[in-house]
Amino acid sequence: MSYPLTEDALAELGQRLVADSAGALTGFSVAHGELNFTAKTTRIVEALTHLRDHAESRCEQLIDLCGVDYPDRAERFEVVYHLLSLSKNHRLRVKAPVGEGAAAPTITNVYPCADWFEREAFDMYGIGFSGHPDLRRLLTDYGFQGHPLRKDFPMTGYVEVRYDDEQKRVVYEPVKITEFRAFDFLSPWEGAQGTYVLPGDEKAGKPA
Repeated sequence: MSYPLTEDALAELGQRLVADSAGALTGFSVAHGELNFTAKTTRIVEALTHLRDHAESRCEQLIDLCGVDYPDRAERFEVVYHLLSLSKNHRLRVKAPVGEGAAAPTITNVYPCADWFEREAFDMYGIGFSGHPDLRRLLTDYGFQGHPLRKDFPMTGYVEVRYDDEQKRVVYEPVKITEFRAFDFLSPWEGAQGTYVLPGDEKAGKPA
């Protein structure tokens, strides 16, 4: 069993991995006991293949792939790849910037499990993945408009769904919420501090 590396050892490992990547990895940092790399989006397949096959990293497994939205950046999104080495007992993270309307190369040839992860990032953020074998929405409903995890997407969404008794089917309508409600979420056993009265509360405090 190998034990987690110290931050100094991680920094040395990061330097070697960046130096050996022929420019596919552009930098690294150490945070919370883990190595974080930045990579050129156009060379992300090379970068991840390098981390998978390099004798000092051996990241055999892709744990997760997700998107992050930075609306104020020129390249609005980041695709973040979370890697695990079972043989070396460490985790690595790779971040690659992607502009709005641009696409990152698919990594399904490096890690086949990236198939659904990339579909999720496409569905939630609208990040494209060129070369993906089946890039369709994964989590939202048929005909859904927009991308729910973008920071400019409204919390209420644009469409609400309900069952119509007259039409005997599910209908989609524009959101009708006109105000925000404040929910206290108190247990009814604790009482609602005067917000409303539950049946029987009027008897509280009266002499037996």
